[in-house]
Amino acid sequence: MQQKNIFSISALFVMAIFFAQAPLPQGFSYAKDKIPDLEIDLRYAKKNNFIGQKIDGYNNEKAILSTKTAEALFAAQQEFGRMGLGLKLFDGYRPQRAVDHFVRWAKIPSDTLMKIQFYPNIPKSELFKKKYISTRSGHSRGSSIDVTLINFNTCKELDMGSPYDFFGKISNLDYQDLNAKQDSNRELLQRIMIKYGFRPYAQEWWHFTLNNEPFPKTYFDFVVE
Repeated sequence: MQQKNIFSISALFVMAIFFAQAPLPQGFSYAKDKIPDLEIDLRYAKKNNFIGQKIDGYNNEKAILSTKTAEALFAAQQEFGRMGLGLKLFDGYRPQRAVDHFVRWAKIPSDTLMKIQFYPNIPKSELFKKKYISTRSGHSRGSSIDVTLINFNTCKELDMGSPYDFFGKISNLDYQDLNAKQDSNRELLQRIMIKYGFRPYAQEWWHFTLNNEPFPKTYFDFVVE
């Protein structure tokens, strides 16, 4: 009996180590720790992204944010919740090595596996020129996020007129040819996110950065574990 108890305790200890979250740099938090009901679809930890493979630096589908960003996002999530809505997070903190992966991919003209889905109307050679890809990303500072709205009960995404990470004018904030519902959904997302301290990005309706971000000049490269 004593040996069995010792074995059980040892097994539990090993399991606790296995499932424990990796420690983060000071000022960062796991998004789910701060916003338990946040829906997460971390695209770069999987293959459903514009490259078509898991991206360097994403070893787990656990979203990480600067703690200040997580706190502001929690407040926004609470307001959306009162409307029967919620936020879905596609990306938060992004290691610099992931950005480097994007840059390497952009320099290989023949690799267009996901072109039809993500950039059908833009030559791959123009992705740098049009600023869809760059050598630095605000995500690596920990306070930029990619989000959309979902129905809280069904988890179905609201229609925003274009999919997440779609490279094209239809994703721009000033795009005019949306139907009334799409326009209303975008306006709601922008209005509430701005209310809670985020600034939008003109080319991507899903992208926001925290005002007064805590690490405005630091590009981190720790791995998402």
